[in-house]
Amino acid sequence: MKTAGNNQPSLFPPGGTELLRFTTAGSVDDGKSTLIGRLLYDSRAILEDQLTAIERATSQRGEEHLNLALLTDGLRAEREQGITIDVAYRYFATPCRRFIIADTPGHTQYTRNMVTGASTANAAVILVDARKGVIEQTCRHSFIASLLRIPHLVIAINKMDLVDWSETRYREVVAQFQEFASRLESPDIKFIPLSALHGDNVVERSRRMGWYEGGPLLYTLETLYIGSDANHIDARLPVQTVIRPNDDRHHDYRGFAGRIAGGVFKPGDEIVVLPGGQTTRIKAITSLGCPVAEAFTPMSVEVTLADEIDLSRGDLIAKRHNRPSSGRDLEAMVCWFSETDLRPGGRYLMRHTTRELRCVIKEVRYKVDVATLHRKEGDLRIGLNDIGRLHLRTGTPLFYDSYRRNRTTGSFILIDEFTHATVGAGMLL
Repeated sequence: MKTAGNNQPSLFPPGGTELLRFTTAGSVDDGKSTLIGRLLYDSRAILEDQLTAIERATSQRGEEHLNLALLTDGLRAEREQGITIDVAYRYFATPCRRFIIADTPGHTQYTRNMVTGASTANAAVILVDARKGVIEQTCRHSFIASLLRIPHLVIAINKMDLVDWSETRYREVVAQFQEFASRLESPDIKFIPLSALHGDNVVERSRRMGWYEGGPLLYTLETLYIGSDANHIDARLPVQTVIRPNDDRHHDYRGFAGRIAGGVFKPGDEIVVLPGGQTTRIKAITSLGCPVAEAFTPMSVEVTLADEIDLSRGDLIAKRHNRPSSGRDLEAMVCWFSETDLRPGGRYLMRHTTRELRCVIKEVRYKVDVATLHRKEGDLRIGLNDIGRLHLRTGTPLFYDSYRRNRTTGSFILIDEFTHATVGAGMLL
């Protein structure tokens, strides 16, 4: 298959080895899907048959401009209503970097979808309509991005063509957001004026906004420094499966496989196995069948140990002198996914890394008004899309890091014991 405007027969153009995950967010009609479509189109990452289908659909709808939003609005309801409902994932690459995009919904009632799409992102591109400026949904999505500890925010001030490419209006919107952002914990915020419809400052610099001295969106995403985003200090390996070949060649072989959740492991490291507390050394580490001198997040590896220790799925391997926190009484921020309200005193299954255990909601501390960031301590009803602070108690001790320190070992989901539906996602404090 060929990409539009490119004669190379490749599904994804070759790119750099570093992967950047980013999410888009913003209010309804701010142009999120159009922006992603423009990004893919101008970077020549659209397949020819996709482009033909979009051209045909645009013509049938009688629209003046090529409707690039159709690239991501794949559900029939999305196309009929002109909105994003589900999280759409798209993949593309440039010579500098590979990308995974999560296009998330803008409607308030789909906040849970936004949380899901943004949970693993390195960066968030938050769109603001230049005409409307910072509105409630801008604040909502920025707060969620901050709550999820997304380290890089790119504020894309879109539809600059509808305000005559005005630098004055751009500065006003920047000032509005900076005033709100002073209450967020976002270490890196960048602003870009653009027009997703016309492609200004998306892939190429805009000639109509010569007053803007920064780079376009794609260049900004290619040059974000994400090397220090992961926790390379606290070594954590949740055991996903135990490998026992049980054949004549590997009669006594026992390997433990999983994905590194933090830090660096090397053969010879002294480790502790939790919850058992046994200590030993790492004998060898392999990845994709090849031995490695060191393993770090997010590598998937198999380790063998110097001593025979009984491990199983859900156990955690950590450095002997760098252990995680542990306890049964936990404080967490939770986004509620279920149409059935959270029940104080209710019992749920908690899934944390590769471990599953039971927990009970002991108390709702407060609920957050995500538009103002104020706490609602009188209204303790946690319903669909609400975010609140909870006190939970687990049946057995949990070994964890705070979400601020490690987004993998500091996060969990809550599951209804009877329906097995995911009802909430939490961040440990």
